[in-house]
Formats: sequence, C-alpha cells, structure tokens
Amino acid sequence: MARVLVIEDDEVTAREIVTELASHGMNADWVADGREGLTRALNDGYDIITLDRLLPGMDGIDVVAALRDRGNDTPVLMISALSDVDDRVRGLRAGGDDYLTKPFAPDEMAARAEVLLRRRQPNAESNRLRVGELELDLMRHVANRNGQPLTLLPTEFRLLEYLMRNAGQVLTRTMIFEQVWGFHFDPGTNVIDVHIGRLRRKIDGPGQSPLIRTVRGSGYSLAPAD
Repeated sequence: MARVLVIEDDEVTAREIVTELASHGMNADWVADGREGLTRALNDGYDIITLDRLLPGMDGIDVVAALRDRGNDTPVLMISALSDVDDRVRGLRAGGDDYLTKPFAPDEMAARAEVLLRRRQPNAESNRLRVGELELDLMRHVANRNGQPLTLLPTEFRLLEYLMRNAGQVLTRTMIFEQVWGFHFDPGTNVIDVHIGRLRRKIDGPGQSPLIRTVRGSGYSLAPAD
C-alpha cells in the first residue's frame, strides 16, 4: 500500500484528501505545519507528498525546495488556492512535480497522485543500494547484511542509506545531521553518536568486520568489510 504524506493546514481539506486517497488504496498521514511536514517527509519514507502552498511554520515552496536540496526525490503534488501562472511556475521550479489549484475535484487529485506514483516505479535494480555485504531495498524499505535481514527503524534506515550513498567518504556530523534529520546542526547534541551506536549494533553481528568507521575529529565513514 502506497504511503502518502498530506501537508495541509485546513482540516476539512485534509480530511477530504485523506478519505479520497484511502478509497484508492493509499494510506495517508496528515500534518498541518510546514516545518513538521518537512521533518516527516525526510525521515519517514513516504511514496508521495501532497503539499499545500500556504502553510504555518514553513511555506510550501520552502518545504519542497528544502526536500530537493537534501536529495529527497519523493514526488510532490502541490495544492494551492493561488492559481496564477507565476505561482504555479514557482512551485514547479522549486521542485514540485505537479500543481493542483483549489477548489479541486477529489477524484482528480487522486488520479494525479496515482500518475506520480506510476512515474516513481523504476526498474528493480535501481531501487537497491549495495556496499560490500550490505544491501538496501529502497522500495520495500528492507535491509540485509550477507543475506541476513536487519531490523531498522525509519531514521536508522535513512542514516544507513545516506552512509551507503556516500560510501568511502568521510561524512561530518553536520552533514549527517542536516541530511538525515533536516535541521541545522546543534554541536551540543549527541543524537548522531547514539544512532550510529545503535546502527552498528544492528549491522555488525558476532565475528563480522565493522563497517562504520569513526574518523576521529571529523565524523564517520562507511566502507566494505576487509
């Protein structure tokens, strides 16, 4: 079942979207704030996002631009009461994949969502990341090492994905925090070290070579087992 994040501050509109998507076999979560929506979009692995243009906390244009800046390519259907051409162009240039104006027919909204989902179905091989014994299936959100399944929480999955996409490179704590959590890095927090420790315990079984290396004074690096 496709997972949809609905970022919409109007409750009536949001419930209409969620209900219509559910009738088309999609599971939708709703948030009413742009900043919270950005955090959920970056961390929780959605298949598609519907995004209101005018939001509290963070404007819809800024949300989609931040997603693209962080390398998140989840399809975004922008929905707005602003119907002029310039605003539609701004939304699409910021990274939106489609733009629907209010008021809209719910079935058209669902149809547009289905089209974006179909576009997101590349071949199976491009949906997998491999580094040595590690493999991530990005479509099914499953991971394994040497064929043995790994049970990862959503943030752990995203953290491992980021490390694997940049295997062999030294990634600073600032880079990891901003790409995985989506916030400006607080040098006083130990959240990265805590999550790296948990991830290590899950991917490094008894007798296995450690894959995540600590680069003293710099950050972390993922490398294939020796």
